[in-house]
Amino acid sequence: MKVFGFPLSPFVRKVHVVAAEKGIAVEAVPANPNAPSPEFAAASPFRKIPALQDGDFTLADSSAIAAYLDAVQPSPALTPGDARARGKAVWFDEYADTILAAASGKVVFNRFVGPKVLGMAGDEEAAAQGERDLAPVLDYLESVAPADGWLAGSEFSLGDISVACTLKTISYVLPVPDAATHPRTAAWYARVRARPAWQQVEAAETQAMAPFA
Repeated sequence: MKVFGFPLSPFVRKVHVVAAEKGIAVEAVPANPNAPSPEFAAASPFRKIPALQDGDFTLADSSAIAAYLDAVQPSPALTPGDARARGKAVWFDEYADTILAAASGKVVFNRFVGPKVLGMAGDEEAAAQGERDLAPVLDYLESVAPADGWLAGSEFSLGDISVACTLKTISYVLPVPDAATHPRTAAWYARVRARPAWQQVEAAETQAMAPFA
């Protein structure tokens, strides 16, 4: 099973953490959407990362791939069975992908992706605006972060993985979550990072990202 992408991407990281939680072995294959290999282009028709190749089956989009892996290996389930918990897990997955990632995009691109990956100057004014956009989004997370347990309830879920993966990407440019200002978020994030699956993926990422440090 191959996962195409770049380790800085929260969406690529999400797929690797899901696979690690389930004990599914995947091969990380570097992919450049601007210069796609034939294999990557076949798996991702719109050149988005991540993309999955499992034998003759291909799939793009992190949430779709996570759903596929949850069905391929049902245990441990990352989609709660309880209706309310399932709804919350889906919500936090969506919050991470379309709200948290979008709000932080200007900061990550202009302070890391542009200057360190693409070799182009970042726009500091845009990055500063990104910080301002991000502040209320992080404040929302602090307001709902649980004192113990997980975002959707008692069960660790895809929602926890998605939000933590996006925070990890933001942490390349900002000290998030800050325990001084967002203590509940910081404590929850520490619980996620203590999980063996997360540590496995994080170790591999640290090695892959070393050239960009």
